[in-house]
Amino acid sequence: MSWRVFKFFDFEELKDPDTNQPFDKLKDLGVTCCACGRGQMIFGDAGGNLHILTSLRDIISFACFALRVHFIYQLKQRNIFLTVGDDEDLTPLIRVWNFDKRTKEGTPTLARTIRAVIPGGKPQSTVMAISAHENMNMIAVGFKDGTVVVIRGNITRDRSSRHRVVHTEETPGVYVTGLGFRQVGQQTYLMMSTTAAVYSILISDSDPKTQLDSIGNDLHCSTMTDHTQDHKFVIARSEAFYFYTSEGRAQCFAFEGDKFFIRWYRGYLISVAYGGRGSGARAASLAAQGGARESMTLSIYDIQNQFVAYQTTFSSRVIDVLSEWGSLYVLLKDGRLIRLDENDTKTKLETLFKKNLYPTAISLAKSQAYNDGLIDIFTQYGDHLYSKGDYDGAIAQYILTIGRLEPSYVIRKFLDAQRIHNLTDYLKALHEKGEANADHTTLLLNCYTKLKAIDQLDKFIVEDQNLTFDVETAIKVCRQANYHRHALALAKKYQRHDWYLRIQLEDLGNCVDSLEYISRLSFKVAEVNMRKYGKQLMSELPEETTKLLTSLCTDWIPRGTENAPQTMTSPVWCSPDQFIRVFVNRKQHLTQFLEQQIRTHKDHHLHQVVYNTLLELYLSEIGHCTPGERVGKESRALQLLKRPEASYDLDHALVLAQMHDFRAGILYLYERAGLFHQILLYHMEHNDYEQVMDTCKRHGRKDPNLWVQALSYFASGEECKGKISEVLQHIEENHLMPPLMVVQTLAESQYATLSDIKSYIVKHLKEENDQIAKDEHHIKQYREDTAKMRDQIRDLQKSAKIFQVMKCSLCKRGLSLPAVHFLCQHSFHQGCLDDEFENECPICARDNRKVLDFIQRQEQTTDLHEQFHSQLQRSADGFSVVAEYFGRGVFSKPKSDQPQSHKPSREAARI
Repeated sequence: MSWRVFKFFDFEELKDPDTNQPFDKLKDLGVTCCACGRGQMIFGDAGGNLHILTSLRDIISFACFALRVHFIYQLKQRNIFLTVGDDEDLTPLIRVWNFDKRTKEGTPTLARTIRAVIPGGKPQSTVMAISAHENMNMIAVGFKDGTVVVIRGNITRDRSSRHRVVHTEETPGVYVTGLGFRQVGQQTYLMMSTTAAVYSILISDSDPKTQLDSIGNDLHCSTMTDHTQDHKFVIARSEAFYFYTSEGRAQCFAFEGDKFFIRWYRGYLISVAYGGRGSGARAASLAAQGGARESMTLSIYDIQNQFVAYQTTFSSRVIDVLSEWGSLYVLLKDGRLIRLDENDTKTKLETLFKKNLYPTAISLAKSQAYNDGLIDIFTQYGDHLYSKGDYDGAIAQYILTIGRLEPSYVIRKFLDAQRIHNLTDYLKALHEKGEANADHTTLLLNCYTKLKAIDQLDKFIVEDQNLTFDVETAIKVCRQANYHRHALALAKKYQRHDWYLRIQLEDLGNCVDSLEYISRLSFKVAEVNMRKYGKQLMSELPEETTKLLTSLCTDWIPRGTENAPQTMTSPVWCSPDQFIRVFVNRKQHLTQFLEQQIRTHKDHHLHQVVYNTLLELYLSEIGHCTPGERVGKESRALQLLKRPEASYDLDHALVLAQMHDFRAGILYLYERAGLFHQILLYHMEHNDYEQVMDTCKRHGRKDPNLWVQALSYFASGEECKGKISEVLQHIEENHLMPPLMVVQTLAESQYATLSDIKSYIVKHLKEENDQIAKDEHHIKQYREDTAKMRDQIRDLQKSAKIFQVMKCSLCKRGLSLPAVHFLCQHSFHQGCLDDEFENECPICARDNRKVLDFIQRQEQTTDLHEQFHSQLQRSADGFSVVAEYFGRGVFSKPKSDQPQSHKPSREAARI
């Protein structure tokens, strides 16, 4: 496999910070194994010692085993590490160290020692691999005879542990080369490899085992990945790297080379192979030569992005590669320590941009979660492809920038007619991601119409349910391009009723479908559209339109919902006056429509325009019919006028009746309006004497002046003078005219004679004489009463008053001092009087107050001149009105301020 090779790591040979010389603290230790993690690097040597490097200046060394240290395993999530070594009796031991608990010397505490033996009495074998679970409850040990033992129990406590053999090998010479735990949900798998096969063992009571592959690997040529590769198990062979899950083999990457060991670091697979950077054949030839295997090549593979991040060759043997303190450290056999620092993402991307490796840059940015710069990469890649003429590829990259990159930047590049296909793809993606505006919708639909892509247009409008676009804009574009079917589909789908009807009526002239469509709409929407399009529908389909309007103005139920359960609500209807203008040149249908509305809405007050219009329709038919038909039509119009709920305009109806000489209607309207004089004049104009008299009799009580008007009328003609006596009788009974005015009125007539009014004048003169006699009697009596009152006042003013009352006028007991005497001849005990009547006789107080109130009312009415003149004009006997107001003092001069007159009844004498 040929992957591009980059230099994304910086090479540096470490120097001692104290001496500035090459770092050589590990040179003479004879390192046999290494481990790293938790901020430290641990080295074991052939003498059984451990060397812990916490920094380049600090190194801690202490004895761990009597003999050689074979393996060191550091837990990733805890400060615990395990060592495997030989004691003096060559028995392999596993020791667990706790770095959280240190001795006084700063070395980690030994938490536990476990004998690495195979249970069941099997012969002792050399430990070839070791692994521990991160929950610290399991340790897996692989031996040279192919046996794998799992030690269960807390690995840091000296308690009884359960040793169980989970794998054995029957084939001689096959040994364990790698171990690793893999957690899948609640299940724990032990991934293991031998020189002959790869296995997956489910750790449970029965420990079922699955052979994943029939090929094995050498020692140290296996490792576990991290979360970036779903914790897979990796083995390295000379021809390739193989990845495994607990179910089977996953991906495989072919890279030839005699691998020495592999490691995993932050998504990178680190491989150290024998020989230089040549092919596997060259490495094999070098291996055949003496000393060639000392040369080793270190390669760092980016598995996700599929490139070699770094590659270098060392002339000295590589002991191990450690990852700590944010860098990689390569330990060489000659004691040198090489640090490899990874470049930051920005530097890597700049390198890839220079080489125009945009797909690789995109993959790298995604793997590094470099979201802020990802849009810029897509844009640059799109620009690069556009400059090379790869418009399809460019538009694919620009689509990835939707939501972050301004669409106009892309649209301007593809406005050329030859690139309309690419522009269409981009605009469609804009709509799919909900980033399109009205202009984008317009442009996309224009592209479809220019390309005549009917299938795509159908899919965009009809099939795609999740697209977001400006519906009205889409309808306009389809309509302008004469794609009426698509415009109608859009309008109907998104309930743009006005657009649907506009296209059907204005563009297609399809009144039938329009009327059917309106009949299925809700009340409010149907009402609005019938106002707008009702006139056009009426001109084409008068019967159907009238029927629909009738339903709309009575009880609207959308078509198709008649059988649906209806909620108990009041009927929905609109006022019919709104649709009268729809019936242009359709008088017959308008008449039917209005008659139906009046019959239906008996309990509702319809607008007066409804009755005015229907009346006008009725009367307009009168002038075009025979006399026989006229009677029936006038009867229909009169019935309309007499309807109790009819709310027509009285003046308007009267004008219509007069225009069409509708006599019965005119008289009814005069009577309803209270225009009795107009009724009388109407009959006078037609010389209908009987009707004149009938009118006066029927309405004379409401308006007595009708008789006066009738008198003038009958006096003007000889043939009707016989009615004068009857009229005079009513005038006399109701005192409608003074006799002098009656005489003057009849004197002007050339037909009236004295004999016609003789009896009236004689009777009136007799009444006047009787009234004069009565008034003279009252005057005489008032004069006598006035003289008596003056004498009493004179006596009170000039002579003393003697009180001879012996009893109290209230309690009727004998009067005793102190006593109160009033000039009205009432006396009281002082204790019998309330404070309210201290200066006024309580017996005479009520009568006195009536007199005072009457005087006060007269004083208040002295300025009522307008009321006086008004009453004088209305009254038949003006003299009596003048006399009444004269008595009130209206004609008296204003009184000057004078002291109040002496009121005898209110003066009290106390004794």
